[in-house]
Amino acid sequence: MPTRRERTRQRLYEAAVELIAEHGYSATTVDQIAERAGVAKGTVYYNFASKAALFGELLEYGVERLAAALRTAAEGRAPLDALDAVVGAELAFIGQYEAFARLLLAETWRAGGDWQNAARLIRERAIGVIADVLRAAVANGDLRADLDVGMAASAVFGMVLTVALDWRTLQPARPLTDVHATLVDLLRGRIAGPAT
Repeated sequence: MPTRRERTRQRLYEAAVELIAEHGYSATTVDQIAERAGVAKGTVYYNFASKAALFGELLEYGVERLAAALRTAAEGRAPLDALDAVVGAELAFIGQYEAFARLLLAETWRAGGDWQNAARLIRERAIGVIADVLRAAVANGDLRADLDVGMAASAVFGMVLTVALDWRTLQPARPLTDVHATLVDLLRGRIAGPAT
């Protein structure tokens, strides 16, 4: 069972991610985060040294949860089945944590300083899982030997993120299974190369 501090931090994470997704990082204040979380402003500073520290920890927390979901999905599967499962896991994660996905898309790839560190974290942890799956598929002969695994992993991650947000925003009644099937068909056709 989570401690009281862990529950408070979770509320602060949730409030921050919602507000930043709604208004952007710069326009979100510590006062707004505290109010949305239902805590005093001092509680924010008790748990995090600053808004930037909160955001940094929030990204690390969210990206690690996403990476864990992707790793779990890939575990014990043949490479192409693992790729399908990872795509499905990313879609499901974004469906469940849509505000966090919007935050990633809107705030993470800004130029300079802390934003580069955030993008690096996503690349190392979440995109890294996809790269491992693609590397295994190349080694297994399932994908083209000349595939640029790093770039392909970024492309898969970004494509799924963008399509998932399109689905959640513009086509929310569409079943996840349909979205997943379309992405898998596209991936298998483009990165596997011509059928032999």
